[in-house]
Amino acid sequence: MASTPSNLAVLFEDNHLIAINKQAGDIVQGDKTGDMPLSEVVKLYIKTKYDKPGNVYLGVTHRLDRPTSGVVVFAKTSKALPRMNKLFAEKETEKTYWALVKNAPPKPHDTLTHWMIRNHKQNKSYAYNDERPNSKKAILHYKLLKQLNNYYLLEITLETGRHHQIRAQLSAIGCPIKGDLKYGFDRSNPDASIHLHAHKLSFTHPVRNESIDILAPPPRDVLWDACL
Repeated sequence: MASTPSNLAVLFEDNHLIAINKQAGDIVQGDKTGDMPLSEVVKLYIKTKYDKPGNVYLGVTHRLDRPTSGVVVFAKTSKALPRMNKLFAEKETEKTYWALVKNAPPKPHDTLTHWMIRNHKQNKSYAYNDERPNSKKAILHYKLLKQLNNYYLLEITLETGRHHQIRAQLSAIGCPIKGDLKYGFDRSNPDASIHLHAHKLSFTHPVRNESIDILAPPPRDVLWDACL
């Protein structure tokens, strides 16, 4: 079910920022599908909550893939937006993800380095062990947090922010994410989600200059519940 102003999961809000626990299936910003993006839902929420006349200002600072859930931060002021964009661009934010994969990773914790090439036509990225023409270096760190009956819970932190990076890199080591048909999992989830969740986002507040840690609980389902 797509987010609406009434079921929006607000994780943090002040005068300058608002953080949402995005549902899988929501798009952060408008695209060719024409589906209502989360940015517009958040605008409606602000307009209604504060009884604002006219247009509501809201800036998109970063994105999550449509089938992914978790923390998304929007800027509520024109002062906060360029500063948040700069934090993301200069990698001064710390993103922590959780992923459920079917196969055990080769090591309980490791750093993965690949060279990635994006195929725009397929909307897919390919991860290679060696550098290729037009490839971009991708680095992530993972550790095994928990073993369930048939799945493994990995915690991932990113050093780079490439297109579909976690999905492609985990697939490259034989650990496709549950439900991720595009990257080698054998079947999709019924709601078209994948079991990849942006669990935590840490950064320095762009206006107040204090440390902010935003935590998003994973969606409620049997597997995620078993991880908690």
